[in-house]
Amino acid sequence: MIAYVQPHSPDDRVLQNAFRILKSGGLIAFPTETNWVVVADPAEKKGIDRLYQLRHVDNTKHFTVLCSSFQKAMEVAQIEDGAFALMKKVIPGPYTFILPAQKKIQKFLKASKTDHEVGVRFPPNKLCLSLIEAYDGVLISSHINHEMIEAEDDGIPLYSALIEDNLGHLIDLIIDPGEYEFLGPTTIVDFTLGPPEVIRVGSGKPDLFL
Repeated sequence: MIAYVQPHSPDDRVLQNAFRILKSGGLIAFPTETNWVVVADPAEKKGIDRLYQLRHVDNTKHFTVLCSSFQKAMEVAQIEDGAFALMKKVIPGPYTFILPAQKKIQKFLKASKTDHEVGVRFPPNKLCLSLIEAYDGVLISSHINHEMIEAEDDGIPLYSALIEDNLGHLIDLIIDPGEYEFLGPTTIVDFTLGPPEVIRVGSGKPDLFL
């Protein structure tokens, strides 16, 4: 099912429906500034299991935690003062930060329980923030790519109807804000080994961390 919303003021009824779906172990999809993502409740095993099944990966695969604030990020990740100071300069934005995982998230994500790491990011767009905040500030996410829907990546972005046609039987709700532009993959910065290490250069400027 597709729900069409205004990107800067999504309908409260849509947000409430998304909340109910996630609480029941369902999945919802929507676009961020970098790509389409599908999200689950971090505390709902059913939802996490469905996310693994959707991506056709085992539980050693890391997913990203979308956070609305540093306060929420600190519930799932250990953020030291140096990392905090650097991250504060670039968020919200197209960055994924790999950090030591708190025990709270290790209980739900087996990959984090194995290597004690978690990836977090702070999306800037209003729709994404509204959804995260409506859901207590933290969601588990994975991106949707052309391979998942068996479509060629010919430069044409994914769109809601295409996702519904191919993944509608696996995703409970697709939220479509209308026109949007994607920046491309996030820049990934690893803080787990001491000084920050840029392990992927994406749409976020890496200069601050080099």
